[in-house]
Amino acid sequence: MNSGRYNRQNILKGFGPSAQQQLTNAKVLVIGAGGLGIPVLTYLNAMGIGTLGIVEQDSVSESNLHRQVIYTESDIGRPKIEAIQEKLMAQNSQTKFVSYDTFLVKENALKIIADYDLVVDASDNFPTRYLVNDACVILNKPFVYGALHGFEGQISVFNYMGGPTYRCLFPEMPKADEVPNCNEHGVLGILPGIIGNLQALETIKVIANIGEVLSGKLLIFSALEQSYQKIKFKVNTKNLLITELLNTYEWQDPCEVVPSISANKIQKLITAKAQIIDLRTNEEYSDFHLAESVHIPLNVIEANLQKIDFSVPVYLLCQSGKRSEMALKKLQKKYPMTSLYSISGGLNQYLATCS
Repeated sequence: MNSGRYNRQNILKGFGPSAQQQLTNAKVLVIGAGGLGIPVLTYLNAMGIGTLGIVEQDSVSESNLHRQVIYTESDIGRPKIEAIQEKLMAQNSQTKFVSYDTFLVKENALKIIADYDLVVDASDNFPTRYLVNDACVILNKPFVYGALHGFEGQISVFNYMGGPTYRCLFPEMPKADEVPNCNEHGVLGILPGIIGNLQALETIKVIANIGEVLSGKLLIFSALEQSYQKIKFKVNTKNLLITELLNTYEWQDPCEVVPSISANKIQKLITAKAQIIDLRTNEEYSDFHLAESVHIPLNVIEANLQKIDFSVPVYLLCQSGKRSEMALKKLQKKYPMTSLYSISGGLNQYLATCS
């Protein structure tokens, strides 16, 4: 341990060399190297966590840069796992890094998590959160949770010293069409930094055994009001009895082939006067839409099938491509002989290629 490097922590009353040594000995796994994962990894690395595991299989895109501040324009197109490890190693060469160029899935979760003392969930979707929770319960590992919604963020610590789990707060995973995500509803660039730093703080508190850990408490931060509130919740002992992973950690079968076309083909569809169905909400449609599209929000599509001509190809469009896939599956059951296509990447990808 480099005592000079961590001198300001070593002289801190209530922390000191013993707590610093606990950081050095610790092995922390961070799921995701995006908006939340970057501040988590940056500060844990700077503060002296001995081993950092990183699970990530995405690549850097231009739309990441406003909130994933460790990446630069020259990183666009690079694997995030490669880019972030390079930058973290330059920040602290004493840290041991273990990279997992993969997404966390049922088949690898227990094997990966087993090697670590604590898990930080910096993912952006419900299937991963439930998978992390259940794996941590089985392996008896605490995990630090963070999530974003609009201008708000949430933080808590689950499965800590027999405390509540994620399922004690959110018993069942919602369906894919019941929840928003930042691809469709946006995120203020600075908010992941605030929430990610709070996750890093809880991680340090757990490892160094200092302060009051957010176990059994959900901290909610409002960016617009610059306010915090805590909601207490209790452990449900049945959620501590999980002994094996389930088969419900996917919103869709990853092997399922969804007929699709790339968003960069939209201009050709417009020129050819193809039938484009815009599935977004009224608010999203009012903000921006293609003049050539027919607007039918996903939640009312089955009541408005008369607006679609199923005798010709149908191209389904949303903000990021998720809702168009869901609509395609619904329509396939009713019109199996129709040529149905989901526009992958949606308007986000189309606008990115046009800019």
